[in-house]
Amino acid sequence: MNKAIHLKRRAGFTVATVLAAAVALPATAYDGTKCKAAGNCWEPKPGYPEKIAGNKYDPKHDPAEINKQSAALKAMEERNRKRAEHFKKTGKWEYDVSKI
Repeated sequence: MNKAIHLKRRAGFTVATVLAAAVALPATAYDGTKCKAAGNCWEPKPGYPEKIAGNKYDPKHDPAEINKQSAALKAMEERNRKRAEHFKKTGKWEYDVSKI
């Protein structure tokens, strides 16, 4: 029975040690000594290129995909403008723009 208690304590100590190390690790990852300016402390990993365009880190975004959100926002603003004009004329708010 004494051996079982000893093993439980040892396992508990091991778990506590691992958790303490996991908590302390992020605190030691950055020492804050190489900041370009206050709050601007990002540094690339060694081997990361100075220029992103044209290398393996370049995401090569499709311009059509990038413009989808701006087109959707413009369409939303146009629908809202039509709804507001309709409300000013009639006093009724209509969500379905096709009924206006």
